[in-house]
Amino acid sequence: MSLSLSRNVRGCHELRSFLPCGAAGWQPGPWPRPSAPGDYSSRRAPRGRAGSGAGSGAGPGAERGRAGPGAPGAAMPVWLREHSWRQSPTAVYLSLPLRGARATPANIFCSEQYLKVSIPPFLFEAVLYAPIDDTNSTAKIGNGNIFFTLYKKEPALWDSLTLANADKEKLQYLRENAVLKAQEKAKEETEAKKITKQKHKKYALEATMKLEEAERQRIEALKEKERQKVAKELELWKNQEKDGDKYKSIQKKEELHQEIEPLKERKNEKMNKTRIPNEGSSKTRLKSTRGHGSCSIFSQKLKEEQLPAPRAPATIKVNFTPRVFPTALRESRVAEEEEWLHKQAEARRIINSDLSELEDLKEEEKNPDWLKDKGNKMFAMGDYLGAVNAYNLAVRLNNKLPVLYLNRAACHLKLRNLHKAIEDSSKALELLTPPVPDNENARVKAHVRRGTAFCQLELYTEGLQDYEAALKIDPGNKILEKDAEKIRHLIQGTMQSS
Repeated sequence: MSLSLSRNVRGCHELRSFLPCGAAGWQPGPWPRPSAPGDYSSRRAPRGRAGSGAGSGAGPGAERGRAGPGAPGAAMPVWLREHSWRQSPTAVYLSLPLRGARATPANIFCSEQYLKVSIPPFLFEAVLYAPIDDTNSTAKIGNGNIFFTLYKKEPALWDSLTLANADKEKLQYLRENAVLKAQEKAKEETEAKKITKQKHKKYALEATMKLEEAERQRIEALKEKERQKVAKELELWKNQEKDGDKYKSIQKKEELHQEIEPLKERKNEKMNKTRIPNEGSSKTRLKSTRGHGSCSIFSQKLKEEQLPAPRAPATIKVNFTPRVFPTALRESRVAEEEEWLHKQAEARRIINSDLSELEDLKEEEKNPDWLKDKGNKMFAMGDYLGAVNAYNLAVRLNNKLPVLYLNRAACHLKLRNLHKAIEDSSKALELLTPPVPDNENARVKAHVRRGTAFCQLELYTEGLQDYEAALKIDPGNKILEKDAEKIRHLIQGTMQSS
C-alpha cells in the first residue's frame, strides 16, 4: 500500500492511501464536523467484547486472543475493539484508537465493503453495512488515532457499522472478493502504465527522428546555399576575366595609336621641308620620293629614333601586415576583434591545460557553444544528468557565459538538486550585469528558477522576493503574478498555522 503524506495545521499527517499494487484507496481530505444536531448516530462497542452489531470492528464470532486463519502455532492477533463512529446520510466517520501502536500507510487496506487495519500484533477488520466510495474516502493518522471518512455510494442511514447476521462463509467470500478486485485493478493500472510507457518511448523516438531529419535538411540547405554561392563567385570571376582581356586589348590599341601619331606628324614635317618652290620640280621629286622602298626605309628609321630603350628586369617585393582575420582591417571592428582574440586565447589556454576530460575529445567537442547545444538536446530528450555533464565541461572551458549556468540550473531543478540550482541561478545573475534590455529574458529566468528552488525548499519568503524581482523586470507577465500570489497565500497560511 502506497501513501502520500502532507502535514496539516493540527500537526497530524494526512494520508492518501491506495490499495495494494496501485489499486484505488484513500484521497486526502479534511475531518468534517457535524452540521446540525441529530444528523449523526454514534455507538461505542463494549470493551473486550466481540460482536457483529453496530460499533464492533470485528467480524462475527471474533474473540480476544483468538488466532486468525493460518498454520498452527501462528501468533495470535489482539483485536482492536475500542472505536467510535457516527454517520450522516452521505458519509460515515470512524475513529480507531491505536493503543500506542504506530501506523503506516502499509497497515491500511480498504475496498468497497471491507476495511482492515493490521498493526502486528493488533488487528481491526470490518465488513461494512453497505458499499462505500473507496476512491474519495479519506484517512488521517495522528495523536494515536486513525480517523476515517467513508463516503457512501448511496445516501442512506445505516443500522450498524458492520454487516449483521453474516456467517463465516459470506465473510470469507467478501474478503477474497475484495482482494481479487484490488489485484485486478492493480493489474489494469500496470497494463495502462506499460502502454503509456510504450507510447512515451514511441513519441521520444519519433521526436528524435524528426530532429535528425530537420538537422539533415538544414545541412543539405547549407550545402546547397554554399554551392550556389561558389557558382556565383565563379561566374563573376569569369566575367571579370573577360572584361579584363577586353580592357587590355583596348589599352594596347590606344598605346599603339599614340605611338603612330607622332611618327606620322614627323614624316609630314620632313616632307614639307624637302619641297622646292618650283611646282614642276617638286612634283617630279615628290614622284621620285613616293617610291615604295624609300617610304618604308624612312618610316623604319623614324620608328627606331622614337622607340625608347627596353626596361631593365627587376623584382618588386610587397610585404603585408600579418593579420588573423581574412577581411580587411576596419577601425570600427578593432575592439570586437581584440575581444574575440582574447577569448580564443583563454579557451586555448584552458584546453592546453592538464584536463584529463579533454584528452579524448574531438576539436569541435572542445567548443563551449557546441557543448551548450549538445546539453540543450539532451535536456529536450529528458537526459538531465547527461545535460549537466555537458554544461559542466562547457563551464570549465568558458566560465563567463551566463546561459550555461541558467541551463544547468534548469537541469538541477529537474533532478531535485535544489541548492545547486540556487547557486547556478545566482552565478548567472552575477554575470548578467549591467542590466540592459538585451538580457531581460535571461534575468527573468534566473530569478524564476531560483525562486522555484527556494519554494521547493519551503523557503517561501526568499522565493517570493525572486518572483517579485522577476515581476519588476517583466510586469505584464500574468503567469508570474499568479505564482507570486500563490506564494503569498502559502506564507499567510504558514503564519496562521504557527
